[in-house]
Amino acid sequence: MGSVRDGSEDAELRAVQEAALARAEARRKLGSTSRKDYDAAASVKRAPEVSAARASANARTAWKRMWSADQEPTQAFSIVDRLVGSPYANPQVRTLPQDVLAVNTIEFVLDLGEQMFRFGAGALEVETSMIAVMASFGLRNVDVDITYQSIHVNYAPPNGASLSLLRVVRSWTNNYAGLALVHQLVTDIVQAGVSQAEAVERLRDITRRPKPFPKWIVSAAGAIFAGLFVLYIGGSPLGALVAFVSSILVMEIGKLGSKWRIPEFFATAASAFAATGIAMVLWAFDALISPAIVVAGGIMLLLPSARIVSSVQDAINGFPVTAAGRAFSAMITYAAIVAGIVSALVIGSLGGIPNLDVAEVVSISYPWWLMLLIVGGASAATSAVEQSAVRLLLPTAAIAMLGFIAYTVSDWIGTGERLTPAIAAVVIGFAARLVAMRMSAPQLVIAVPAIVFLLPGLMIFRAMYVIAMSPSELVNGLAGMFNAMMIIMAIAAGVVLGDTLARPFTRGWSRNERRRIRRR
Repeated sequence: MGSVRDGSEDAELRAVQEAALARAEARRKLGSTSRKDYDAAASVKRAPEVSAARASANARTAWKRMWSADQEPTQAFSIVDRLVGSPYANPQVRTLPQDVLAVNTIEFVLDLGEQMFRFGAGALEVETSMIAVMASFGLRNVDVDITYQSIHVNYAPPNGASLSLLRVVRSWTNNYAGLALVHQLVTDIVQAGVSQAEAVERLRDITRRPKPFPKWIVSAAGAIFAGLFVLYIGGSPLGALVAFVSSILVMEIGKLGSKWRIPEFFATAASAFAATGIAMVLWAFDALISPAIVVAGGIMLLLPSARIVSSVQDAINGFPVTAAGRAFSAMITYAAIVAGIVSALVIGSLGGIPNLDVAEVVSISYPWWLMLLIVGGASAATSAVEQSAVRLLLPTAAIAMLGFIAYTVSDWIGTGERLTPAIAAVVIGFAARLVAMRMSAPQLVIAVPAIVFLLPGLMIFRAMYVIAMSPSELVNGLAGMFNAMMIIMAIAAGVVLGDTLARPFTRGWSRNERRRIRRR
């Protein structure tokens, strides 16, 4: 390579010498000519040689760039690169005295992450929010590790001692409105330059702010959802009324369990027992209801739909331990529901209540437009149960209705009972991200209440009934439970896929928001 380079340099030197000789010859021949004319003549002779030299130099430069890497192959990416694809990409980084403010900043970020976890956020959202806030406050040499209910932050400055803090999240609550407020706080820190003192005060106000709806409205909303869901799966108006009353009892049992500090497993089992027991007693007195449909509507509030969606989201986004923890917690809840239903069925059978024929459940067909309104109302009621903000109720209902339209079209095409709800979930996840970004809220806050109508509550009850009352058909019951779980997982994965597909369409929205804030 050295000989080749030396040869090219000699060629350039000869070209320069020839150009100098040409200029001398031009000076001799044009001695009587003006300086301007001489320069013009010399430039004519010199242009080809200079152009050739420049072209050769540009070619060598392009060749070197093609074979050179921008960075070392084994170099770790910056922690801020973790924000790519999130609403907090390209945060405004402030230069602060890191050693002085590091402890206070990390303590605040841990408080922020703890509240997001308590309100139901996914691991990726918590991680990106914490990284964005720390980068905005000048801390870049950090590592964030999230494992189910623990948050670990390690700060290692280049010229100082490292600092490591851990926070454990020990309680959860339904507060989607609080989660939306925390999301807005993070956005303001990243884009509007909110100071740390102001951010601490705002987070304190969020944690102390009461939930949007009082307990009696939450109970009424849960009962309305149960009644509407019974109508959605083909129940009669009387069955919807029974589900309305039983759901109020179910929610009161849950409140007592929380007040008396009863483990969630037993509180959920008692709630499922009450919902099933009421339906079985009315069936024994020949009430004009379908107990299977009534029980299916009653247990819908007990299904850990938000936990399942978060579990699938965490698994897809690279948090296997957190996903496994959430999934196991959801399985425990399902086991509690099974225990409550089975106990009620066995006790009813011992008391002389006739067995049900869950294979042939009589259902009523309602007009399509009425079903659309039922889906919208049920999703809005679920949002109220999850304590979502009032301004998000109507958008959630509209997105659920859009998902129902996609579900109807997919079912008409013939995509099957497993793929049809997944397609509707993709549409819901896609639209939920678009609306959530516009309304300064996480996608989960809108998507989870909007997918509740897709969950196979009747299929779950049928499988549980077969497992409990027909031991000879245990395999069929387990197969039915497996199919129901696969549908739920497909719905959760569809929500995550819809959120991922919508990211390119919302990529510039944060920058637009940043420009709007600067103009103020």
